[in-house]
Amino acid sequence: MAVDSPHAPRDPYRFGHGDRIELHPGTVGWHADDLEDPAIVGPWDAGKYEIVEGVLTELPGSVFAEGRATAELAYAIRDYCRDRGLRCESACGVNVALRPTLVLRPDMLVIVGDDFARVEALEFPPPRTRWEDHVLGLPPTLVIESSSPRTEHHDRVAKREWYARFGVMSYWIADGFGETLECLRLAGGAYELDAVGRGDEVVTPGGFPGLAIDLKTLWT
Repeated sequence: MAVDSPHAPRDPYRFGHGDRIELHPGTVGWHADDLEDPAIVGPWDAGKYEIVEGVLTELPGSVFAEGRATAELAYAIRDYCRDRGLRCESACGVNVALRPTLVLRPDMLVIVGDDFARVEALEFPPPRTRWEDHVLGLPPTLVIESSSPRTEHHDRVAKREWYARFGVMSYWIADGFGETLECLRLAGGAYELDAVGRGDEVVTPGGFPGLAIDLKTLWT
């Protein structure tokens, strides 16, 4: 993916030659600060990239069965929070910097209640002073990843460890192919199984007391 850039020439190894920025998966030297450059954000957003240990990584494409479950879960949590008078916001594809050389794009993240005080305390220089306009550098309340045979190891092993170290309290893995939902909750610096279900079972994650997720609504 390439885009015209009005800026001075950049490192051709990472961005290609000439005035058009090109992103090359597999190149090293990437950093969260790169995503503060509007000329880089354009082609970044047009693809599906992450930065893993400073290496630009391109994620595989997804199919409808993967995205449907995460959207339905976000709706369920929104209704749960609304019934309890809790502030709740969710978004997909957000850039989250777990550290400067590790920037992930969760399929869905959710911020609930008191966690807004932390992110809203972040300060940025003008003209973009809102935290919503920048890479998120603090853990959200919940991360949901939609797992598939193509991403299973990445979601269940690598991201499980990374999100735990970052301090994400709840991590859910929705598998639209196996029709399973696995809810993990942070305890002592590592994730423990909070709740799990398959098919048309009902899952009640302890991290959200009173929430009952009817799994059949996720797959059909």
